[in-house]
Amino acid sequence: MLFHEFLARGYDTVPVNPAAQEIEGRRCFARMQEVEPPVDAVLLMTPPGVTDKVVRDCAAAGVKQVWMFRGAGKGAVSKDAVAFCESNGMSVIPGECPFMFLPGGAWVHRLHGVVLRIVGAHPE
Repeated sequence: MLFHEFLARGYDTVPVNPAAQEIEGRRCFARMQEVEPPVDAVLLMTPPGVTDKVVRDCAAAGVKQVWMFRGAGKGAVSKDAVAFCESNGMSVIPGECPFMFLPGGAWVHRLHGVVLRIVGAHPE
């Protein structure tokens, strides 16, 4: 759903998943190091144990910004992965759903963003 929304909004979205050849008509890469041209930023939608490995692939591929997705549930955030990113000069957003940052998003996502601002937990 999020991948489709990014495409619909004109973002240059590159899927990476070792179990897929293609997603939404786009070539899917097995590892970050295979993405051509290389990317500067990633959105990880992986289980935390996989996130630990993927951030290392991201560092090897030269990625400088990492967003670890979290909607409902635990999401992709791993304390070890966050620490790895920070110690390797990568900026990291450890959690949050990108839907609440997209202009014109659904009311529930906008409400989520407002609540986070009120409680002082909104990432900048």
